[in-house]
Amino acid sequence: MPLYETVFIARSDINQQQVEAVAEMIKGLLEADGGSIQKQEYWGLRSLAYRIKKNRKGHYMLLGLDAKPETLREVERQLSLNEDILRVLTLRVEEFDENPSPILSRKGDDRGERGFRGPKPSGRFESGRSSRRSSDDREEYSARNEQRAEPAEETAAE
Repeated sequence: MPLYETVFIARSDINQQQVEAVAEMIKGLLEADGGSIQKQEYWGLRSLAYRIKKNRKGHYMLLGLDAKPETLREVERQLSLNEDILRVLTLRVEEFDENPSPILSRKGDDRGERGFRGPKPSGRFESGRSSRRSSDDREEYSARNEQRAEPAEETAAE
Protein backbone atom coordinates (compact mmCIF):
# COMPACT_ATOMS: atom_id res chain seq x y z
CA MET A 1 0.00 0.00 0.00
CA PRO A 2 1.20 3.56 -0.63
CA LEU A 3 2.50 5.69 2.22
CA TYR A 4 1.15 9.18 3.01
CA GLU A 5 1.94 11.92 5.48
CA THR A 6 -1.02 13.98 6.62
CA VAL A 7 -0.84 17.15 8.67
CA PHE A 8 -4.03 18.65 10.00
CA ILE A 9 -4.72 21.76 12.03
CA ALA A 10 -7.50 21.74 14.61
CA ARG A 11 -9.15 24.74 16.27
CA SER A 12 -7.50 26.15 19.36
CA ASP A 13 -10.78 25.90 21.31
CA ILE A 14 -10.47 22.13 21.69
CA ASN A 15 -7.93 20.38 23.89
CA GLN A 16 -5.17 17.88 23.10
CA GLN A 17 -7.32 14.85 24.00
CA GLN A 18 -9.92 15.88 21.43
CA VAL A 19 -7.22 16.24 18.77
CA GLU A 20 -5.99 12.75 19.60
CA ALA A 21 -9.59 11.52 19.41
CA VAL A 22 -9.69 12.77 15.80
CA ALA A 23 -6.51 10.75 15.15
CA GLU A 24 -8.21 7.68 16.71
CA MET A 25 -11.19 8.20 14.41
CA ILE A 26 -8.81 8.19 11.44
CA LYS A 27 -7.14 5.06 12.80
CA GLY A 28 -10.51 3.32 12.99
CA LEU A 29 -11.30 4.20 9.36
CA LEU A 30 -7.91 2.92 8.20
CA GLU A 31 -7.98 -0.33 10.15
CA ALA A 32 -11.44 -1.15 8.83
CA ASP A 33 -9.97 -1.21 5.32
CA GLY A 34 -6.60 -2.82 6.13
CA GLY A 35 -4.53 0.34 6.61
CA SER A 36 -2.68 1.68 9.65
CA ILE A 37 -1.05 4.73 11.22
CA GLN A 38 2.72 4.22 11.20
CA LYS A 39 3.71 7.53 12.75
CA GLN A 40 1.84 10.01 14.94
CA GLU A 41 3.25 13.30 16.26
CA TYR A 42 1.42 16.02 18.15
CA TRP A 43 3.19 19.31 17.42
CA GLY A 44 1.23 21.34 19.93
CA LEU A 45 -0.72 24.58 19.88
CA ARG A 46 1.04 26.90 17.45
CA SER A 47 0.37 30.32 15.95
CA LEU A 48 -1.02 30.38 12.43
CA ALA A 49 0.59 32.52 9.73
CA TYR A 50 -2.80 34.12 9.05
CA ARG A 51 -6.30 33.86 10.47
CA ILE A 52 -8.29 30.81 9.39
CA LYS A 53 -12.00 30.86 10.21
CA LYS A 54 -11.38 33.50 12.90
CA ASN A 55 -8.64 31.41 14.59
CA ARG A 56 -5.15 32.72 15.27
CA LYS A 57 -3.79 29.46 16.74
CA GLY A 58 -4.28 25.79 16.05
CA HIS A 59 -3.34 22.29 17.22
CA TYR A 60 -1.02 20.63 14.70
CA MET A 61 -0.88 16.84 14.23
CA LEU A 62 1.27 14.80 11.83
CA LEU A 63 0.16 11.29 10.84
CA GLY A 64 2.11 8.75 8.80
CA LEU A 65 -0.54 6.66 7.02
CA ASP A 66 -0.27 3.32 5.26
CA ALA A 67 -3.54 3.23 3.30
CA LYS A 68 -5.23 2.56 0.00
CA PRO A 69 -6.06 5.67 -2.08
CA GLU A 70 -9.83 5.07 -1.71
CA THR A 71 -9.50 4.90 2.06
CA LEU A 72 -7.41 8.05 2.08
CA ARG A 73 -10.09 9.93 0.15
CA GLU A 74 -12.65 8.86 2.77
CA VAL A 75 -10.33 10.02 5.57
CA GLU A 76 -9.91 13.42 3.91
CA ARG A 77 -13.66 13.66 3.41
CA GLN A 78 -14.31 12.92 7.10
CA LEU A 79 -11.73 15.51 8.13
CA SER A 80 -13.28 18.14 5.86
CA LEU A 81 -16.70 17.48 7.42
CA ASN A 82 -15.34 17.84 10.96
CA GLU A 83 -15.94 21.40 12.21
CA ASP A 84 -12.92 21.28 14.51
CA ILE A 85 -10.47 20.78 11.64
CA LEU A 86 -9.26 23.98 9.94
CA ARG A 87 -6.85 22.62 7.31
CA VAL A 88 -5.59 19.27 6.00
CA LEU A 89 -2.55 18.55 3.83
CA THR A 90 -1.72 15.05 2.56
CA LEU A 91 1.42 14.11 0.65
CA ARG A 92 2.52 10.78 -0.77
CA VAL A 93 5.97 9.70 0.45
CA GLU A 94 8.30 6.85 -0.45
CA GLU A 95 9.17 6.02 3.16
CA PHE A 96 8.71 7.41 6.66
CA ASP A 97 11.56 9.09 8.46
CA GLU A 98 12.08 7.28 11.77
CA ASN A 99 13.55 10.39 13.41
CA PRO A 100 11.28 13.03 14.92
CA SER A 101 10.13 15.64 12.44
CA PRO A 102 12.09 18.91 12.21
CA ILE A 103 9.28 20.69 14.07
CA LEU A 104 9.69 18.49 17.15
CA SER A 105 13.49 18.37 17.05
CA ARG A 106 13.71 22.18 16.74
CA LYS A 107 11.15 22.80 19.47
CA GLY A 108 13.52 21.90 22.32
CA ASP A 109 16.64 23.45 20.79
CA ASP A 110 15.45 27.04 20.41
CA ARG A 111 14.53 27.72 23.99
CA GLY A 112 17.53 26.44 25.93
CA GLU A 113 20.48 27.89 24.00
CA ARG A 114 19.69 31.58 23.85
CA GLY A 115 22.42 32.65 26.23
CA PHE A 116 23.07 36.04 27.77
CA ARG A 117 22.25 38.97 25.49
CA GLY A 118 23.79 41.73 27.58
CA PRO A 119 22.32 44.35 29.87
CA LYS A 120 19.15 46.12 28.87
CA PRO A 121 19.40 49.83 28.11
CA SER A 122 18.13 52.18 30.79
CA GLY A 123 14.98 54.06 30.01
CA ARG A 124 12.37 53.42 27.42
CA PHE A 125 13.61 55.57 24.55
CA GLU A 126 17.25 56.01 25.46
CA SER A 127 19.46 55.03 22.53
CA GLY A 128 22.83 55.61 24.15
CA ARG A 129 23.55 58.82 22.23
CA SER A 130 24.67 62.03 23.84
CA SER A 131 22.59 63.75 26.48
CA ARG A 132 19.15 65.11 25.69
CA ARG A 133 18.96 68.15 23.49
CA SER A 134 16.29 70.77 23.37
CA SER A 135 14.57 71.41 20.05
CA ASP A 136 16.56 74.65 19.67
CA ASP A 137 19.87 72.77 19.65
CA ARG A 138 19.07 70.83 16.51
CA GLU A 139 20.97 71.92 13.41
CA GLU A 140 17.95 72.52 11.23
CA TYR A 141 16.41 74.95 13.74
CA SER A 142 19.63 76.89 14.14
CA ALA A 143 20.01 77.12 10.33
CA ARG A 144 16.45 78.45 10.01
CA ASN A 145 17.04 81.05 12.70
CA GLU A 146 20.23 82.26 11.00
CA GLN A 147 18.43 82.69 7.67
CA ARG A 148 15.66 84.69 9.30
CA ALA A 149 18.13 86.92 11.12
CA GLU A 150 20.16 87.82 8.02
CA PRO A 151 17.43 89.75 6.08
CA ALA A 152 16.59 91.77 9.19
CA GLU A 153 20.22 92.86 9.57
CA GLU A 154 20.46 93.90 5.90
CA THR A 155 17.41 96.17 6.13
CA ALA A 156 18.76 97.81 9.30
CA ALA A 157 22.10 98.59 7.57
CA GLU A 158 20.46 100.41 4.67
